[in-house]
Amino acid sequence: MLVLGFMSGTSLDGVDAALIETDGRRVDAFAPACLSPFEDAERNLIQHATAEALKWNGYGAPPASLCAAEAAVHEAHLRAAREVVAAAGRLPDLVGFHGQTVLHRPERKLTVQIGDAQALSDALGVPVVAGMRLDDLAAGGQGAPLVPAYHAALAEKLSLELPVAFLNLGGVANLTFIGAERELIAFDTGPANGLIDQIVQARGAGRFDEGGRLAAAGVVDEDVLAQLLSHDHFRGTGPRSLDRYDFPLDWADAFSLENAVATLTAFTADSVALAARSLPQAPGTWVVCGGGCHNPVLMEALSERLGNCRKADDLGLRSDFVEAEAMAFLAARSAQGLPLTYPGTTGVPAPLTGGTLYHPALIGV
Repeated sequence: MLVLGFMSGTSLDGVDAALIETDGRRVDAFAPACLSPFEDAERNLIQHATAEALKWNGYGAPPASLCAAEAAVHEAHLRAAREVVAAAGRLPDLVGFHGQTVLHRPERKLTVQIGDAQALSDALGVPVVAGMRLDDLAAGGQGAPLVPAYHAALAEKLSLELPVAFLNLGGVANLTFIGAERELIAFDTGPANGLIDQIVQARGAGRFDEGGRLAAAGVVDEDVLAQLLSHDHFRGTGPRSLDRYDFPLDWADAFSLENAVATLTAFTADSVALAARSLPQAPGTWVVCGGGCHNPVLMEALSERLGNCRKADDLGLRSDFVEAEAMAFLAARSAQGLPLTYPGTTGVPAPLTGGTLYHPALIGV
């Protein structure tokens, strides 16, 4: 099948859309992909809704702001879909839709991703799979990370020597370990770009630390770094999945932007290194993807701590679209009832499929 996948992360750059050819077991080919940026008004609506959702925290009636944000999410996804469909010259057979996460509380079996899967299916005239976390949460899993099954398929496609690890540096960093017997272990390691983006934006210095220039100009504060690394997650008593909002940034008010960003960059690298110690074997290669792989300061820090770190692009993959591709791959698996999550990835008791299939009621244009 030709399957379209979407991802819109906490960075709020826009919607990643990627087409792949897959049967849900292997990846046969990569097809067109794009980043469709959010308009400023859309981004503002989503940021406001996320802030309101964090205050709401799942108790009582959801905030009204979620409705306006959901409409913005829909329009942005539809733009992205039309762009890649035009590039491909045909509609996909299936769509994997993640939506925009505004709240994730796995300990309460609660996750909220806004976006209207039925409206998207109607507009495109294509079946859409959505809600791929929900069954996992209901069964006692963390609902994240979702991507490991796709990482395993990529490792097989590239004939990578095992054990290998995939490290995604999005708003949050997550790793997938694929062992010598193809066993999967996955979890969030800690924040990646999310906290850095947050402070850079708050200081009016852009949307992210472009080229790592701020981190390169700053000095790491070891006391703050130790305090950040004392979070329950790094003691092994916290959850397998995280939200970038789980870590406060009030300490940064007393620091220059450069020093704060340098400290947060070291925090990302150290938290990944801590996670690597818990793996049963040392990966021979770390395949790094997501926006953080374009930050040379972060990549150097990771290489110092982990060893052989390779940008996914250097291996013939698309660093910026791996997660969107994963949603396409998971949609194909869901449609066939294949497992999406595993005990070693989300903590679910047994391999579990998931997702709801929405069929178009109307033919889109």
